[in-house]
Amino acid sequence: MAFAVATAPNGTHTASLNLDPAVREAYQHFYNLDYDGAITRFVKVEQAHPEDPIAVMYVLDATLFRELNRLDLLDTTLYAHEGFLTSKHTVTEDKTAKHQIEGLADHAVDLASNRLKRKPDDIEALYARGYARSLKATYVGLVERSFVGGLHLALQARGDHERVLQLDPEFVDAKMVVGIHEYVVGTLPAPLKILAGMIGAGGSKSKGMVMLRDCAARGTITSVESRTTLSLFLRHDAKYGEAIDVARSLSQEYPRDFLFRLEEANLLKDSGQGPKAIAAYRELLQEAKKPGNFQSAHLELAYFGLGETLRGQRDFAGAADAYMQAVVQPTVSADLKQRARLGAGEMYDLSDERVRATEQYQALLAEDPNAPQADAARRLLRSAYAGH
Repeated sequence: MAFAVATAPNGTHTASLNLDPAVREAYQHFYNLDYDGAITRFVKVEQAHPEDPIAVMYVLDATLFRELNRLDLLDTTLYAHEGFLTSKHTVTEDKTAKHQIEGLADHAVDLASNRLKRKPDDIEALYARGYARSLKATYVGLVERSFVGGLHLALQARGDHERVLQLDPEFVDAKMVVGIHEYVVGTLPAPLKILAGMIGAGGSKSKGMVMLRDCAARGTITSVESRTTLSLFLRHDAKYGEAIDVARSLSQEYPRDFLFRLEEANLLKDSGQGPKAIAAYRELLQEAKKPGNFQSAHLELAYFGLGETLRGQRDFAGAADAYMQAVVQPTVSADLKQRARLGAGEMYDLSDERVRATEQYQALLAEDPNAPQADAARRLLRSAYAGH
């Protein structure tokens, strides 16, 4: 069976399977963070199309993002003000998930490569292989913290999708991977940018943004992902007004996606609109109490954001309480728990509650004496936090 490039309702070109109602239904679950429901539906699509690497790619996509969400790696505050592959968030890798993700990625690449042996200009196969490689690169870069390994895979993915665009400039979905790669390489610190250049990975922030904007506006299966990425990059560049507009378009389209709602609040915080951000966080947390309203919701992210915002408004007692709410959430990662404990301790110090402050610094050190926040905790055990 040969791939058949299809025409989407907006006139762009895409894989025919992307227009399948079963695929569209599965993506609705995916974008509302019902990862298990999405995976179940994507698996059925794969079973109906066992030789189609795009069908495998769907399963890989949802499986990867389920794991990233579990690890709190979809917390955009980790990447908004640091390098995209150099943030210091540490995680404990799940070997079973790693094996599953790598197996799906390799299977999709193998199916696509076999097609390309028969027809080197098979657009659909090139697209599927590039997307699968980009997803594996995401795992390698964010979970395994391997810059070189992630960049190598990303460069391969970019090459596949650049070839797609050479063959068919209206296959707009291919612009996302290329655009992300252009932007990320364009933002790397000088030493890493030099390393990237040595292996042929150039990058331009402006070119990347142009491609992402087009994909966000006209992509078939990448519009949501492109808008999500566009919002993150705009935030990174302190273009908060446009970033808020993009994030709001996503939360309005998918009101049961906890992360889209959270991103609106995060952007309000970062743009200096403290009172509005506080209201947004509290509204989100209140709505999260309704049974079934959100799936896969990591409430600790909202509590931590609320704590940061209240801190900025000098409501130290309120900030301490929000940080502690983040600490006790069952889904909190070790890294965020330590950040929250340190924040809570600092707020207790500023509220003249030294005993409670030292309790948090001691708890942080007991949990992980080698945590990135450990040196600060030791210092603050010797001398109370004074607000600087």
